[in-house]
Amino acid sequence: MSYPKLVPAFTARVPIDPPAAVGSSKGGLNHVPILAGGSFVSEPGYPIQVDAEFVHGADYIRPDVDGARLRLNVNAILKQKGSADAFFNYSYTGIIEINSEIGKVLTGAPDAATTSQGNAFTHVSFETGNAGLKELENRLYVSAGRFIVEKGSPVIVEYKISEVTV
Repeated sequence: MSYPKLVPAFTARVPIDPPAAVGSSKGGLNHVPILAGGSFVSEPGYPIQVDAEFVHGADYIRPDVDGARLRLNVNAILKQKGSADAFFNYSYTGIIEINSEIGKVLTGAPDAATTSQGNAFTHVSFETGNAGLKELENRLYVSAGRFIVEKGSPVIVEYKISEVTV
C-alpha cells in the first residue's frame, strides 16, 4: 500500500475585490467577490483539457477566534472558452495561515506585494452538466495558493491545483 501522490492538473488565477464584512461583529464572516475574467487552465499533458474564465463567484471567509487562520468557502461559475454551453462550478474549502505578507494584501496596505506559496491550501470540487467536463466530478483535487499583487489591477489569487492519485 502506498501513499497518495499529486499530479499537476490546473492553474487557476482568480481575480478578487477587497473583502467586505458581513454583519456587525468584528472577526465574523467576510464576503470577497470574484470578478469576471481570470483564468482556469489545464497543465500541459493533463488528460482533462480546460481553458476557461470566471463568470462570477464569491469567497466567504471566516477567521479563527485567535486570528491566526482564515477558513475559506468558495463557489464560482466558469465557462470553457469557445463553447456556448460548457459551464462548470468550481468550489473549494480551505485554510489560509495569516502572516504579515498576507495580512497586507487582505487589508489593502499600500506596501502589499505578491506572496509566496505555503500558507493557503484547499480541497477542490467541480460540478457540471457538460459531457466534455463531466470527468472533473470524478476526481479528487487539492491546491496551494498565493496572492499576486500588481499596481492598478485587482488582486489575483493563484492556485496550483493537483489531482490526488496513487
